[in-house]
Amino acid sequence: MAKTVSVLLADGCEPLEVVAPVDILRRGGVNVMLVSLKDSLQVAAAHNITLVADAPIAMVDLSASDLLMIPGGSVGVETIGLSKVATTEIARRMEADEPIAAICAGPTVLGDMGLLTGRKAVCYPTCEEGWPEGVYQPGKPVEVDNNLITATGPGTAIPFGLAILKFLEGEKTANQVAEAMLVK
Repeated sequence: MAKTVSVLLADGCEPLEVVAPVDILRRGGVNVMLVSLKDSLQVAAAHNITLVADAPIAMVDLSASDLLMIPGGSVGVETIGLSKVATTEIARRMEADEPIAAICAGPTVLGDMGLLTGRKAVCYPTCEEGWPEGVYQPGKPVEVDNNLITATGPGTAIPFGLAILKFLEGEKTANQVAEAMLVK
């Protein structure tokens, strides 16, 4: 049975950090659902790009997904951090050691919730301020720490997507997708 990923979309999210990983995951056979944090499926991403979600958050059981993904974009991340449904699921997943992936400013949601103690993570530079000592891994584009996959920003969206695919479907599938996409 195919693995499933729910991607949280909020106005102001970084579109490259949504589209690149979703493209990679779908190429690898993963079922991805784009979940709008509002009733509308139209999401006004950053840089005047409109994304269309598959479903509003009120209609989705986030706990049924194999992995929950949080894209960056400071405005979108702020909205995710204010969503009771999203933050409840994020906390539940971290407590249960279930997979979460976050990129750019996305890991700040976990940091603000106090969920990064004893973990290793990366994020967009300066977003790590206030994290517990030893969490931030400078110089790494992507960090995989058990159930937590994090990345630094738009330029790492492809390696981030491949890391998620490797986590869900294995190294062979991730390598096949990378090769077909001409990723070195």
